[in-house]
Amino acid sequence: MAGTHEVRVTRVYEPPSGDGARVLVDRLWPRGLSKEAAALDEWCKQVAPSNELRHWYGHAPERFDAFTARYLDELRDPERAAALDGLRALCRERDVTLLTATTTPDISHAAVLARLLTEAV
Repeated sequence: MAGTHEVRVTRVYEPPSGDGARVLVDRLWPRGLSKEAAALDEWCKQVAPSNELRHWYGHAPERFDAFTARYLDELRDPERAAALDGLRALCRERDVTLLTATTTPDISHAAVLARLLTEAV
C-alpha cells in the first residue's frame, strides 16, 4: 500500500518548488547545470538504466513497454536493488521528486521508478 508521501517526476532543469527531497536519478550529470542550480538532496545514479539499455531505448515511445520490462529486470541487480531500497526508505519519510534531464520525463526511467516507488512504499 502506498504511503502518504508523494513521488513526483520533473526535469532537473526546473527550479525547485516545494519538491520535498530532490533526487537526481540519471547516471550522467545534466549538461550545463551547476550543482547549486540543481539544488539536489541526493544523486542516486545507481538506479539509472545501463548505458546499453538507455541507448537502445532512445526515448522512442513505441519501445517504452519493452524498456520498462528490461529496466525492471536491471533493478534486480544487487547494487541497484540496494539503492532502490534507499529510495523507498526516503519515500516513507517525506515527499520525493525524482529528477531527470530527459526532455520526455513521462516516458523515462524516472517515471518507471516513480510508479515502482508509489506501489511499494
